[in-house]
Amino acid sequence: MTLEKITTRSGRSYDDACGTAHALELVGERWALLVARELMLGPRRFSDLRAALPGLSANVLTQKLAGLEDAGVVRKRRLEPPAGVQVYELTDWGLELEEALKVLGRWAARSPRHDPTLPLSPVSLMLSMRTMYAPTPGLRDMTVAFELGGEGYFARIDGGVLTTGRGRPDPADLRLASTPEAVAGALYADMPLPDAAFEVGDRQAFETFAGLFTLPPKAPR
Repeated sequence: MTLEKITTRSGRSYDDACGTAHALELVGERWALLVARELMLGPRRFSDLRAALPGLSANVLTQKLAGLEDAGVVRKRRLEPPAGVQVYELTDWGLELEEALKVLGRWAARSPRHDPTLPLSPVSLMLSMRTMYAPTPGLRDMTVAFELGGEGYFARIDGGVLTTGRGRPDPADLRLASTPEAVAGALYADMPLPDAAFEVGDRQAFETFAGLFTLPPKAPR
């Protein structure tokens, strides 16, 4: 059997049999892993990805999607009518990147240089909840709905298991309209949300929910 030599989009190969080296050849170039992150909750249009990654130009996004598609991580397809638009989505293998993203995210959160005040996409917020979730004994089921930048997201706890995704669940025990940065600050830095953010439920219900997410301790310098 002849194996095709894999290189990065820039044409460079590590020439290293280590799986980590090969992973970097597949998703290690700048922006590639973040594009994959934004597809973790389901298919997205090109314009959705551009909006979620404002520092990424259209040309570079096109290149990154082509590279991920070539690697078998991403595929594109056209939605059925009436939408009929082209979207990008992770392959089944690409979806397996979630565990790597969660481990990397938890590891990087321990960095003393990590700045939690930087911009955050809604998908990043939802994935951070999956990463930092620490259930407590006797936890009751609950559904929390988030309105973030004109799009609906949710976190649902059922039997102690957390799921997050896109959509507007009804009913919801707690419904918030805010920004990803404000919600993250309330979850991880004890920063209060404004009263106007609470559309359904109250601050006490949110504090119960927020207590389920804990950042790891900072690594010593």
